[in-house]
Amino acid sequence: MAAAFAAVGGKWKLTLVYWLAHGECHFAGLRRLGAPITPKVLAEQLRELQADGLVERVATGPIPAPVIYRLTSYGTTVLPVVEGVRVWGEAHLQRTHGQATPDESMRCPHAIA
Repeated sequence: MAAAFAAVGGKWKLTLVYWLAHGECHFAGLRRLGAPITPKVLAEQLRELQADGLVERVATGPIPAPVIYRLTSYGTTVLPVVEGVRVWGEAHLQRTHGQATPDESMRCPHAIA
């Protein structure tokens, strides 16, 4: 459990993996998806996911070209965990608050295939 939490624990890592499961994205796109996340925290979380081999950063050209973030093949191995947490979270919100999503900016409505 400790190794798993070290790799995907934290407020944003599972959410970032969820978003990247739906397609690669550049930093600004991830920033827009996660409206409440600060650029500093987003950069830190992406660096940690890279260090654990779950996400890769792909340069699209010479600096200052934007970079693309995408899941690695190893990163896709955590998708069943992410989907399980997503489903459980929706059920928990329904049970405790009578609604599936309290905040549209945090919405993760689509299942991971």
